[in-house]
Amino acid sequence: MLITNATLLTLDPENRILEDQAIYLENGKIAAIGPEKALRAWYPEAEALDARGQYVMPGNVCAHTHFYGAFARGMAIPGPAPKDFPEILQKLWWPLDKALDPDAIRLSAQVLLADAIRHGTTTVIDHHASPNAIDGSLDVIAHAVQQSGLRAVLCYEVTDRDGPERARAGIEENVRFIQQTNTTNQQTPSKIAATFGLHAGLTLSDATLDACRNAAPEGTGFHVHVAEHESDEYDSLEKSGLRAVDRLHKHGLLGPRTILAHCVHVDAAEIGLIADTDTWVSHQARSNMNNGVGVTPVESLLRAGVRVCLGTDGFPHAMWEETRFAYMIQKLHHRDPRRMPGNVLFDMLVGNNPALAGSFFPDAPLGILAEGAHADLIFVDYHPFTPLTPGNLPWHVIFGFHESMVTTTICGGQVLMRDRQLLTLDEAALAAEARDLAPKVWGRYEKYALKA
Repeated sequence: MLITNATLLTLDPENRILEDQAIYLENGKIAAIGPEKALRAWYPEAEALDARGQYVMPGNVCAHTHFYGAFARGMAIPGPAPKDFPEILQKLWWPLDKALDPDAIRLSAQVLLADAIRHGTTTVIDHHASPNAIDGSLDVIAHAVQQSGLRAVLCYEVTDRDGPERARAGIEENVRFIQQTNTTNQQTPSKIAATFGLHAGLTLSDATLDACRNAAPEGTGFHVHVAEHESDEYDSLEKSGLRAVDRLHKHGLLGPRTILAHCVHVDAAEIGLIADTDTWVSHQARSNMNNGVGVTPVESLLRAGVRVCLGTDGFPHAMWEETRFAYMIQKLHHRDPRRMPGNVLFDMLVGNNPALAGSFFPDAPLGILAEGAHADLIFVDYHPFTPLTPGNLPWHVIFGFHESMVTTTICGGQVLMRDRQLLTLDEAALAAEARDLAPKVWGRYEKYALKA
């Protein structure tokens, strides 16, 4: 396929803006970039896709999300509103994950995959939980991902809160899916990868942490919530005499393929340990604000050398919106407009996020427009009324870009949305099916919530 009449935002280190360009895609990758006239001559038989002068740039990456939370939208929580994050877990998320069956798992994934396509997010890193439907749950999600055409990293959340049998089942689901995915990708690289999911230290015993470490295939990383609320730190100190990050390190769970979600309440020593082990952190500003848990010390993490990424935690996969919240929350929290400079945050979005995702899809670069890179692209119908330059691009993204401007989404060379019409998923039909199923999920949820 030959994309023509495009203005390219390369998102390479120079942030080059190239006008009147064409891109030739072949076998899921960018095969050539150059003047349209030249590429038309080189590839006269290629199917043409006219960008109509729009900006063409790499698709966004979401470093941490939860498909399974889709049915929480609009759902009422019985009784008084939760007063803090531990009560939110007990009254909302833990009863909801118990209410999921295979159909609800599938639809939760599908509606949020459609959301990602529409918002221009081409890679998502998901963290799943369904304690009454563990076995094969990752296959259900993987099938939905394959149908959507997006790129995804999947895992199952191991926890002790539902008893030892389900903890073992969660471990087995992770191991089975990791081995299955690794075998498949060794034969032909695909758009699905796997990691090993853990809920959080506050719901995991030392024995279960060791069991996860021992069961994980060699080279596997972990995806775990850390210090989202103070309770995780207090629980860790009570169980082990160690803070949350130190405890994970003791059990061999940190490293260059591990993702720590949130890290709102880590201290300086923990930050140093995260940096020393080359472990990733994902920051979810909208979720932290909604749950009232505090503000992640992003600047301190970055200053220590930690690679911090941006996720959504189940909010819509609108990464530019997530970036705006991450930009503003630091300024408000510190009462200082100089905090969290836009260019630093932009580097997290377009540098760290693709680098993290690229560690799971190493056969080609992600997040840049360059020959040989993965053909994960979006068209953006943005009409700036001030000059857009490589130097001021971060602030155009933060203050000017909006997900409604995404008109076309391509992943691995496959067009998933063209002119705002989804091609791989029937968005209206999925929404209708989900509306029919939601009352059943909500009914099961309420029974579990009333017992909580």
